[in-house]
Amino acid sequence: MADMQCPLAQAAEIFKDLPALITNNQTITYAEYYQLVATAAAKLHRSGVVADQRVAIVSVNSVEYTILLMALFHLGAVACPISPRLPEKSILEYMEKIKCTKLFDLSHQLTIDMPLQFQKLAAAEIVDFTATDKAPRNDSFISLDQDATIIGTSGTSGQPKAVLHTYGNHYYSAVGSNKNIKVQPGNRWLLSLPLYHIGGLAILFRTMLGGGAVVIADSNVDLLDMIRRYQITHLSLVHTQLYRLLQESSLAEEMKQLKAVLVGGSHVVKSLIKKAHEHGLPLFTTYGLTEMASQVTTTSPGDSLEKLLTSGRLLKHRQIKISTEGEIIVKGETLFRGYAEHDQVVLPVDSNGWFHTGDTGHLNGASYLTVLGRKDNMFISGGENVYPEEIEGALCLSDDVSEAVVVPMEDNEFGFRPVAFLRTAGNKYVRKSDLVARLEHHLPRFKIPVRFYEWPEKTSDNSLKPACHFFRELARTTELTEIT
Repeated sequence: MADMQCPLAQAAEIFKDLPALITNNQTITYAEYYQLVATAAAKLHRSGVVADQRVAIVSVNSVEYTILLMALFHLGAVACPISPRLPEKSILEYMEKIKCTKLFDLSHQLTIDMPLQFQKLAAAEIVDFTATDKAPRNDSFISLDQDATIIGTSGTSGQPKAVLHTYGNHYYSAVGSNKNIKVQPGNRWLLSLPLYHIGGLAILFRTMLGGGAVVIADSNVDLLDMIRRYQITHLSLVHTQLYRLLQESSLAEEMKQLKAVLVGGSHVVKSLIKKAHEHGLPLFTTYGLTEMASQVTTTSPGDSLEKLLTSGRLLKHRQIKISTEGEIIVKGETLFRGYAEHDQVVLPVDSNGWFHTGDTGHLNGASYLTVLGRKDNMFISGGENVYPEEIEGALCLSDDVSEAVVVPMEDNEFGFRPVAFLRTAGNKYVRKSDLVARLEHHLPRFKIPVRFYEWPEKTSDNSLKPACHFFRELARTTELTEIT
């Protein structure tokens, strides 16, 4: 990969006065966006940030967050977005693990005194909306090979992994996505996923390359209200968000302006896809992972319901195969540089350069991918393969369930049977009979959990996702509160 003119600088030249960032109280054009970013990059440099230095950002989505990310890329530094939901201790431990020495704490999450090896920077001193400096344009270049982000993810062990991407990984991810889901001036993509997840970060690159706008809205506002208020055309949703959107009785009117609803990130039950299709939503189902900088496969515009029940076909700049063991393996220009661990970066690929995802699936004759679940999560119950992800997705369709983890429990007759741990919305009381009745609409009997347990007060670690191994061990104990 070679150097290229900064894509944001190009966008500022091409799209100029078109909106780039939209919030509830301001609209920033592409020309203003680039000026803010270039000015922030200069101030970062004066504050001691240099190329290849790793800088953490702890924040919810905001304009300042977006500008800081782009300014770090502009400078050649490495942005390390971190969830503000993590405890202080976990944030500092993670920063130490990835050798991150500087921090923007926009969420004011860290109240304790910072250890000497860390420096807290003030976003207000870097992002200056009153600055009138004229930023350079045509002489701004970015290397596609430069390290750009470290994004935390969770492996099957539940231990956080630090995924190091290059700028080129994000760039080619967006190029391939935009060939399939068109983004153009006048489009508005709602930033409904956090920027510390790859699905949120990818929206910044897709809109920048296509000249669309990112809408950064208040997370407390109802999704349908945001679609209506900001004339949203593009959405990225997880299955729970899609389910709740489909409950809105007035959706038909807003649907006319929607051009793309990208759904992925976890298993989406077939009945939900069918319902979205019946409503006429411009649905795109997808399979992706952090290590591949978001999407790997995605359905095409106008695909039939049969195709929407898969995860689509391979996008440009990626490669995919199914191993002899049924595992999905990938590589390409979006494949991450490796896992960052202190001073090391390790890329775990086989001798042919393929990354083994740990997910199982198959490709049909038309090269559409069907994902079955995690290789190490699957268990056999009475001779039938059971993938917990499918059951978890069905459980989370209920408004009463905010989080679910399904694990196997040993059974003399069937070998294993599924059991579920549920976190309910607002600690709401739910009945087992109601849960079973709902699941019967989506799953065969052998996939319905035989027991439901309340979510434990404490989990075993502070990883970014629930640790399945912890719940497997917990299911073997007797000190559990069962939902009856």
